[in-house]
Amino acid sequence: MVVKTQCNSGEVTGLHVGATNARRYFPRDVFSIELQLDHLRIECGLSPDFWSGQPEIHDRRLCAWLQTKQLSSKCSRTPLPLDMIPSGKNSFRLGPCRPAKLQTVLAQGRLAPGTLAHSGAA
Repeated sequence: MVVKTQCNSGEVTGLHVGATNARRYFPRDVFSIELQLDHLRIECGLSPDFWSGQPEIHDRRLCAWLQTKQLSSKCSRTPLPLDMIPSGKNSFRLGPCRPAKLQTVLAQGRLAPGTLAHSGAA
């Protein structure tokens, strides 16, 4: 699934998963997930609002990892798309979006066309 960084004043504040992805990949009885960020594994809590209008993941360790990848400088212009790949029960691997997947997402109208130019992912 493709998720996007969430920003406030140019700083990464979390990930926006999207309502469709939340319904498809996250059972309502799950209160936390595991994210694999390169060699680091962290557990992130999901708020009760995750399934009712705010499908977002907020975690200071996640934000720190995104900032070390120097993604925050691009955040002020446009959210950066990332691949969030299921890797087990309630576990996901987060990484850069593959160009082929970005083209598919663009074709479906789920990202603005300028996102590719700003993300450096193409």
